[in-house]
Amino acid sequence: MQFTQIRNATLKIDYAGKKFLIDPWLAEKGAVPGFGGTINDHIRNPTAELPMPVCEIVDADAVILTHDHPDHWDETAQQAIRKDIPFFVQHEKDAQTIRSAGFSDIRVMDENTRFEGITLIKTPGQHGRPKVLEDMKALLGEVSGVVFRHPDEKTLYIAGDTVWCQAVGDSLKKYHPDVVVLNSCDAQVIGNESIIMGKQDIYEVYKAAPEATVIASHMEAVNHATLTRKELCEFLSEKAMTQRVLVPEDGETYSF
Repeated sequence: MQFTQIRNATLKIDYAGKKFLIDPWLAEKGAVPGFGGTINDHIRNPTAELPMPVCEIVDADAVILTHDHPDHWDETAQQAIRKDIPFFVQHEKDAQTIRSAGFSDIRVMDENTRFEGITLIKTPGQHGRPKVLEDMKALLGEVSGVVFRHPDEKTLYIAGDTVWCQAVGDSLKKYHPDVVVLNSCDAQVIGNESIIMGKQDIYEVYKAAPEATVIASHMEAVNHATLTRKELCEFLSEKAMTQRVLVPEDGETYSF
C-alpha cells in the first residue's frame, strides 16, 4: 500500500495494484471564496497550492468521493478527470451529482463493494457534534468513510469528514484497520463548533486503535482550519504519540 497526501482531503492510494484518487479538490490556490457559515470566511480557498501537476494527480484507476462538499469535489476536478473512470460515492444523491457532471460509471458503495479484487466498505461518519449537526444539518449533510481490504494488503480505513463518535469507534472495532486516515484540521463553523477531528479526537482514535498507524490528513488548506501541523506535532510529542501518528506535508508519500 502506498499513501500520498495531495492537499486537504485529496489523496492518492495505491492499493493491490490499483490507483485510487480520493476526494479530488483541484482548484488553484485562492480560486474560490471562503466557505460561508465558517470561521475566517474572508480567506479565499484553497489556502495552499497543489504539490504536483493536475495531470499527475488524476492518473488513477478509480475515484472515491466520501461526500460532495466543495472542498472535496470541484469544477477543476470535473474537467480534469476522464469521464469513464469508475467513480464510487456514498449514496444516490451524490451519484446524481457526479452523473450530472458527465461521468458514466458511477457506483454506490455499500458494506461489500468489489473492485478488481479489492473490497471497499462504506462506513458512517458524523460531520460535527450533535448541536452543530442540528443547527446546520442542511449545510453539513451526510458523510462517509471507506475501508479498503485485500488478502495481500494491510487494511486501510479513511474516516472522512467526521469527529470522534460512536460510528468511528464501531468501525475501528469491526474492521481492525492497520492504517487509519483522519481529517484533522479541526475545521470550525461560526460559533467555534468543530465539524471534523481536532487534537482530542485524534487522541481518542489513537487509544481506540492501539496497533494502527494513524495519518493526519486534511491539514492547512481551507479557511476554517484551526489546527496547524506544527500545533498538532507539539501535541503528539507531549502525549508521546509520534511513533504511531504521522502528519504528512502535501506531496508526501508513505508505504506500508
